[in-house]
Amino acid sequence: MNPDVPWYLYVIRTIKGTLYAGITTNVRRRYQEHVTGSPKAARFLRANPPQDLVFKRRIGSHSLALKVEYRFKQLSKRNKETIIRAGKLRFDRETGAISNPPSANDTDVAKARGD
Repeated sequence: MNPDVPWYLYVIRTIKGTLYAGITTNVRRRYQEHVTGSPKAARFLRANPPQDLVFKRRIGSHSLALKVEYRFKQLSKRNKETIIRAGKLRFDRETGAISNPPSANDTDVAKARGD
């Protein structure tokens, strides 16, 4: 693994509406693996076909990406959806702890400002 290559958190919505989160160094390639059902595709997504890539965020190192992925997966679906709608994910660069997701009101205010 090249330590200079950044890792990304990505989120896919399935045709059933469930969310799948993963990490990769190449989001486009990884999404295509899932869509085509290649042997490298996640087992979950072979059983629940992807509908759309709904979120991606550059994280940094592999170690930090693993921490952020774990913390993201611990969130409620409501909080995950809030992050997806806002298009923003704030996290601690050491622990991977995710800051409180923006509230629906924060999202509406940001949209009104044009953020």
